[in-house]
Amino acid sequence: MKAQPDADKTLSLILSRLDDMKAEETVTIDLRGKSAYSDYMIVTTGRVNRHVGAIAENVAKGLKENGIKNIHVEGLPNCDWVLIDSGDVIVHVFRPEVREFYNLERLYTQGPGAAKAIQAP
Repeated sequence: MKAQPDADKTLSLILSRLDDMKAEETVTIDLRGKSAYSDYMIVTTGRVNRHVGAIAENVAKGLKENGIKNIHVEGLPNCDWVLIDSGDVIVHVFRPEVREFYNLERLYTQGPGAAKAIQAP
C-alpha cells in the first residue's frame, strides 16, 4: 500500500525536526493498510521533561510553518508524554521511563497483521 505524498512529506519533515532537536531512539511505524486514522506513527524520546516539551513544540511549529493545519497536541503541561496528531502522521514524544512503561512499539508491531517498524536512516 502506498502512502499519500503528503504523508511522506510530513514524515520527512517531522523526522528532520526530531533529528535537529536530538530526539533519541526514534522509531517510525508504518500503519498504511493497518489503520484508518494515520499512515505513520513515530515514537521518540526526550531526555527530561524540558527536552520532551522542546521537541514537541519544535515539531508542531515546523508543521504549522509548512501549512499543515488542524494539528492536535496533548500533554504539553506535564511533558511526560506529548502526542502530536498531524493527521497522516502521529508523533509520541516520551520521557525514557514513560516510554518504557507504555511500550507502544510492542503494541503496534506484534501480533497478527502487525505494522512494520521502519528504522531511521
